[in-house]
Amino acid sequence: MHRRIFIKNTSIAAAGAAMVPGFAVSGQTHPDEADPVRTFPGQVAQNKLPKWKGFNLLDFFSPDPAKGRKATTEEQFKWMSDWGFDFVRIPMAYPAYVKFDRSRNITPEEVYQIDEQAVDRIDKLVTAAHKHKIHVSLNLHRAPGYCVNAGFNEPYNLWTDQKALDAFCFHWNMWAKRYKGITSKRISFDLLNEPSMRADMNDQHSKRSSVPGDVYRKVAIAASEAIRKENPGHLIIADGNDVGTSVIPELADLDIAQSCRGYHPGIISHYKAPWAMKDPDNAPEPKWPGQVGDQYLSRAMLEKFYKPWIELVGKGVGVHCGECGCWNKTPHDVFLAWFNDVLDILSSNGIGFSLWEFAGDFGVLDSRREDVAYEDWHGHKLDRKLLTLLMKY
Repeated sequence: MHRRIFIKNTSIAAAGAAMVPGFAVSGQTHPDEADPVRTFPGQVAQNKLPKWKGFNLLDFFSPDPAKGRKATTEEQFKWMSDWGFDFVRIPMAYPAYVKFDRSRNITPEEVYQIDEQAVDRIDKLVTAAHKHKIHVSLNLHRAPGYCVNAGFNEPYNLWTDQKALDAFCFHWNMWAKRYKGITSKRISFDLLNEPSMRADMNDQHSKRSSVPGDVYRKVAIAASEAIRKENPGHLIIADGNDVGTSVIPELADLDIAQSCRGYHPGIISHYKAPWAMKDPDNAPEPKWPGQVGDQYLSRAMLEKFYKPWIELVGKGVGVHCGECGCWNKTPHDVFLAWFNDVLDILSSNGIGFSLWEFAGDFGVLDSRREDVAYEDWHGHKLDRKLLTLLMKY
């Protein structure tokens, strides 16, 4: 699976009512739901989100159901639970659960044509996770008018077109209504995967920039109002700006958590990835720590990268790392050394994480790495060293 923070190849209202008892994003949090956070010397804060840890599940990641992943099984949820994981993020492409003529581009009207059978399949996945006491974060990886990657023609732009924003709110209202009676301990809504402003919404190589803060705030408030219309206690998460990497100060006063990424630096996480590098064949060999190309890679650079997110926790905003991991071409020992530092920084500051992905090129199962002594696990190839590292935190 070719996946990256920059480009991938497959083609929140104002502060609302209090959260469900014992759980809050920006209000008082029950001690059992929080983790101590190290921010500045002499200062202790608490993350308003639990320190969930788990995986992304790509069952509904593709906009074309015919090209979707093999379904996650209930047995696999049992493995996750037995291994101590309590979180899954489900990145969804909205075309995977709408009805339209797939021989041509989707129209703005067809974006509203929900395929109830497809939605039922998503609900089955959510129910299986809940059966094993795993929190589910539903995410629109592809939303009406935006996706971090191309491969499907969007009829408008979420950041500039009201029709796109209306459709975005329609979809989130639908999901919020479906899970109206489910508490925030069990389900959350991750609004939009890795936002950015792009010159051409259907050309992932077109000029990219930050989403203007006021624009992101407008979209987030509209969507959160659509969600909390159904349940004022619904938990909402917003991915960081600049494809998930930057804190969104314009949302900090809202009852909305924020999600960071664990892919920095890209030369480690996406070594030789053809969709991420202009010249992957000549990419400098990664080291951790060490000199790679024109930069010295070290834990200090990670501390600097995550400092704004740790400070955000200190300001009372819930933070979680919705995606992290490494493609399978990075030498395994380098990957594990780097990833140990990433997870240690996040975990020691009360921030949970979700590996991209459970099974596949970034995963603990069937990653197709050439330098791993895999363990046979019920017909799958298990990267025991990676699993052990994840379980450590």
